Amino acid sequence: MLYLIAFIFGSIWGSFSNVCIHRIPDDISVVTGRSHCPSCKTLIKWHDNIPLFSYLFLKAKCRGCSAKINIKYFLVELISAINFVVIFHFFGVSLTTLLFFILSICFVIIFFIDLKHFIIPNDLTYPLMIIGLLKSFDPNLNTTLFPNLVNSLIGGLFGVVACLLEYYGHELGSFAFGFAPFTSFGVALSLFLGFRNNVCYSRWWEARTMYVLIFYHYHI
Repeated sequence: MLYLIAFIFGSIWGSFSNVCIHRIPDDISVVTGRSHCPSCKTLIKWHDNIPLFSYLFLKAKCRGCSAKINIKYFLVELISAINFVVIFHFFGVSLTTLLFFILSICFVIIFFIDLKHFIIPNDLTYPLMIIGLLKSFDPNLNTTLFPNLVNSLIGGLFGVVACLLEYYGHELGSFAFGFAPFTSFGVALSLFLGFRNNVCYSRWWEARTMYVLIFYHYHI
């Protein structure tokens, strides 16, 4: 039963993630204004906005204009739901679970925004920095997974230095766009995970660069 709750809870946050993915790059509020169809602009009713099920029930089409609904919306909700179940399975009801819930949702939002717009919004990285720092004050923090306050600060500083060295050590040319937000993302991960995040950060940068190269190869 708890796994089902985690799945539903994750899909709901996945639905909110879709709102963030769609609105944040255009600097639109994610807390005000109802969702609408991008094609016909019809407001989406609550029963057509149920995570996962509405996409399947409507057969991936808008009820008003029959425009095709991008499968990205379904994938974001499904990935978020699965993430929550996996996290809950390993860590149960705990602060560690909550922190990984937050981190996983931010990762999903950042990934899909970066995939389309090649940016990582500071609207997400700055809150991650704050949460990453505040969590270190918890005396019951799982220090096996998360660094204490001192290590968080060292990790944050190391993240800044590593980003600057990477930036000035390579001729990124046109791929330097959006680098400042990406630097803040690296710092946020450093505050959250300490030195251990550097492998994760490096793999993200490599995957991002590879995608950019493939995108430019097929679109120029």
